[in-house]
Amino acid sequence: MNIGCPSEIKNHEYRVGLTPASVHTYVDNGHAVFIQKGAGQGSDIADEEYIQAGATIVPTAADVWEQSDMIVKVKEPLPAEYPLMRPGQLVYTYFHFAASHKLTRACMDSKITALAYETVQEDNGLLPLLKPMSEVAGRMAPLMGAFYLGRPKGGRGVLPTGVPGVLPANVVVIGGGTVGANAARVAAGLGARVTILDINHATLEHLGNIMPANVFPVYSDHINLKRTLERADLVIGAVLIPGAKAPRLVTRSLLRSMRPGAVIVDVAIDQGGCTETSVPTTHDDPVFEEEGIVHYCVSNMPGAYARTSTFALNNATIRYGLQLANKGVEKACTESRALMRGLNIYKGTLTCEPVAEAFAMQKACRLAGDLF
Repeated sequence: MNIGCPSEIKNHEYRVGLTPASVHTYVDNGHAVFIQKGAGQGSDIADEEYIQAGATIVPTAADVWEQSDMIVKVKEPLPAEYPLMRPGQLVYTYFHFAASHKLTRACMDSKITALAYETVQEDNGLLPLLKPMSEVAGRMAPLMGAFYLGRPKGGRGVLPTGVPGVLPANVVVIGGGTVGANAARVAAGLGARVTILDINHATLEHLGNIMPANVFPVYSDHINLKRTLERADLVIGAVLIPGAKAPRLVTRSLLRSMRPGAVIVDVAIDQGGCTETSVPTTHDDPVFEEEGIVHYCVSNMPGAYARTSTFALNNATIRYGLQLANKGVEKACTESRALMRGLNIYKGTLTCEPVAEAFAMQKACRLAGDLF
């Protein structure tokens, strides 16, 4: 199979879909790999490293897309890439379709096959290709929040660590999954008082057993959410329903009950955001203020720490990518329920029910197993 990796073109997206080690693995299994010239530069990977691993360097993204049966990326295709997608081509990347009807329709119209990292799910519930970037984003969130809590950035002027004689910041983490647990641990390491909200009792019990003493797992209901938000200096949105649009748990009315200058870091923005007022932002222009609250809603947070993120992502994606390359998408998905769950579009047909529900497209949705 011909496998291609173009440069990412999203705002300040420095990650790259393949590392030299992944290239070597594909080539060692008999596949040809095409890398766009300079694609790894943002992750400090030189073209020469790819060449040594067995890849062919090609000048443009168009060359990569034209020559490849399988495209390996990091972020979803952007409008400039829509014309490059070809019928039957397999695109293996993060899509987050439920957050964008335009992207969903473009991928259906192009008749590609879309294998979404974020919905590959093992039988035990693990999301192995989402986890590494959730870890990065979760660990970043308290650091970004701490920066924007500074008064020159519009925040309350509260130092998360506190100082002798002055209490530390109150940090609220909504969601106790991978993002939430990583965010809580880092915020606690800064010295903040951390409340982590979740509706799963087993998750709360687990967090209570593993978290530092300044982290308090609390059951998430409307009253507890309202009370913790009223006292919060920093809120981290870490809610996830795999493949589906994130629930808007923080309403505008709840926002109005918060302290002016508090900060929200909405990590759930990839799936639409968990705050009613959240809209995607970029690393160029990361924050805005709504109802007196600073919102940080960058939709590709891990792109800022590209080298760490690229290698962490490839450690996870190569295992499943190799199955797709070696067996073809139909056989690989038939033999792996995890990959089958990752299949969102098959040759233009929508196969992901949560996405269909998000856009009332149930009639256009069919189960992948019925298509091949």
